[in-house]
Amino acid sequence: MSESQDTEVPRGSHGLGDPRHLAIIDKLIELQIGDSVELPQARKVMGIGDPSSGSKKSFSNDILKIEVVGPDQQHLSVVDVPGIFRNPTEGVTTQTDIPIIRAMVERYLGNSRSVILAVIPANVDIATQEILMMAKKFDAHGQRTLGVLTKPDLVDEGAEDNILNLMRGMTHKMKLGWCMVKNPGQKDLNSGADIDRLALEKAFFKDDANWSKLDEDSVGVHSLRLRLVDLLTTTVRKEFIHVRADVIQNLKDCERKLKALGPPRETKEQQQRFLFDLATRFQELTTRALAAHYGSDDAFDSEPSLRLANAVVRRNRTFSDDVLYHGHTMAFEEAVMTENMAETVADEYGEVEADDFDQDNRRKPDVSAAASMNSVAEKEIVTRYHANFDELDDLLVDVKIPANQGKGIIQWIEKVYDDFRGFEIGTFDPSLITALLKKQSSNWMSLALGYTSDLISIIHTYICHSIKEICQDDQIAVVLRSVMMDQVTERYKRAMEQAHFIVNVEVNPMTCNHYFADNLEKCKSQRMKSSLRSKVTFDKKYGQIVRSSDLDHISSMSNLQSTVQQLHDILKSYYKVARKRFVDNVCMQAAEYHLVRGPDSAVRVLSTSFVSDLKPEHLENIVGEDASTKMKRADLTLQIEKLKKAKCLLAL
Repeated sequence: MSESQDTEVPRGSHGLGDPRHLAIIDKLIELQIGDSVELPQARKVMGIGDPSSGSKKSFSNDILKIEVVGPDQQHLSVVDVPGIFRNPTEGVTTQTDIPIIRAMVERYLGNSRSVILAVIPANVDIATQEILMMAKKFDAHGQRTLGVLTKPDLVDEGAEDNILNLMRGMTHKMKLGWCMVKNPGQKDLNSGADIDRLALEKAFFKDDANWSKLDEDSVGVHSLRLRLVDLLTTTVRKEFIHVRADVIQNLKDCERKLKALGPPRETKEQQQRFLFDLATRFQELTTRALAAHYGSDDAFDSEPSLRLANAVVRRNRTFSDDVLYHGHTMAFEEAVMTENMAETVADEYGEVEADDFDQDNRRKPDVSAAASMNSVAEKEIVTRYHANFDELDDLLVDVKIPANQGKGIIQWIEKVYDDFRGFEIGTFDPSLITALLKKQSSNWMSLALGYTSDLISIIHTYICHSIKEICQDDQIAVVLRSVMMDQVTERYKRAMEQAHFIVNVEVNPMTCNHYFADNLEKCKSQRMKSSLRSKVTFDKKYGQIVRSSDLDHISSMSNLQSTVQQLHDILKSYYKVARKRFVDNVCMQAAEYHLVRGPDSAVRVLSTSFVSDLKPEHLENIVGEDASTKMKRADLTLQIEKLKKAKCLLAL
């Protein structure tokens, strides 16, 4: 009858995942009982040298497993470990083999569910055999140690009685006793004739004058097999409860490890399905992040950078404050603040109190909100608050701008007006407002690009951390980000270009907003009130009043002063309108549309449509399983299948 023999190298010092093993794993060789086979491939993979090659390594921590399958075979696993030795044999063993062998033997002896076969030649002194001491160390009560004597034909004449006493338990008594076997000698093996091993062994014990005195159930490999089956049955019954618990635990461990590998990713369809799931999870997380539903997912607690809406809103506010305090080159003239004049600045800053302004009539920063890192007293103003990414260095900008000048705007306007002056009388060239606005808003470009760069850093941080959150495989996460980078970077570039565009549009004054006219009228009214402040008197009936006669004494201005003052008021009134519009446009167009909420924004790149457009080679590059993962998955799947069968059997 033919038998099949499965040769494999289980995970050891090299491990199953090593590509060098793939050539021999699961390779079936058809043999006949009694055949011998050379396994040069197994020897090579295990690192054991071929005697003909001169290699001195004879042992390996890897294990060669040979499975013999047949209807007459017992459900039995035999582990043949090397014998213990203290001194190496030249050309066969080395000094480094000694600890390897000892560790290997102790590892198997320490398994409480294994049966220890202490195999000892009958022609040596039993008392010198270290294996008996090692077996007693791991099996102190002798409940799983069975002694096996070999080579009874080599026992010295006259020493037979000592061996008989040993077999009968009179010396070196073992709880499970001893068994004696007789294997074919070298002469029998070299004869070339077909031999019946069992018949030869049976005849030997029957005809020998000394060994024929032993009980039949203690001699021969057939008796040894029966004793082993009984011993294993007893051991299994004793360990049954523990075995079932271990099977269940091992099954859970294997299923957990298989789950950690994720779904299979060998075919294109499996790879697409895997990425579809990632893209769906990413978009769900992004939707919650933008809606500020931070309590709906634990990811927001473990990784604060995923709170996207919060980060964007904070940076929007900082940008608005930076433009308010540092967007202008020269500080506009303001009337001295009084209780009755608070409304003159309320239109710019909202509802305010006199205490909200410093001695120069500039609104104090909101320190409690940590809106800005800049102080009005600093000489240079930072435009960035978030760190750069190395891969985005060529795209993002990080510059500082000079702090605005506190006073001198009238002198500056007068100088510019003088440079633009023509033959006008009481008027001025309209292009003069454009020139003044360009100079006054010269910090806008740096502030806008700094803000947009920070928004890109916030979005990029979110994308990186969210992919890491939804994908437990670091390698897949890195490759996926790399494949996405081209499209994501394109969105970043659009945002920066939009910021450039908005700044370039805003430096050309134009508005249909009536707010500009309102501001201009308020400027004139404020200036009138300021000039009449010294003329104000108090009347019991009407309160604060100004006599009509005092109006004639208002100091007059020259044509130049009047024109310069008019230019100042127009610039100031328009700047207020343009500044608010500029902040809103940059936040809504450059940031919100291209980076955050737009249908084609950066956070929308990883989507099902993105996955659908990936070519097969890209899918393989991103999520394709390497040889190690495939082997690990196959190994775990096989183990789970076997453990489930074992669990069913143990439940009977």
